[in-house]
Amino acid sequence: MYKIAVIGDRESVLSFKALGIETVPVNDAAEAKEQLHRMAEEGYAVIYLTEQLATDLKHELAVYAERVTPAIILMPGQGESLGIGLKAVKEAVERAVGADILGE
Repeated sequence: MYKIAVIGDRESVLSFKALGIETVPVNDAAEAKEQLHRMAEEGYAVIYLTEQLATDLKHELAVYAERVTPAIILMPGQGESLGIGLKAVKEAVERAVGADILGE
């Protein structure tokens, strides 16, 4: 069975525990990077990551973008959304379809 986890600040990840998703609260990007690599090695299929941490993990995200698993999904964390997750979805749809069907 595939595993799913969410990495981010404590306040952003705790609610996912009620859904049965493994929560990994971290204090900084270095800790998130370590957990991300661990989960990839352990065969996690989906890893949710807060946008705030993603800004500091661009290199790692680029490496994992070339792989089938884990699928790393960006989500807003505590505070205002940075729009990074939505931008990534929009770019993926545009590559797949060949046109911007989501608009502005």
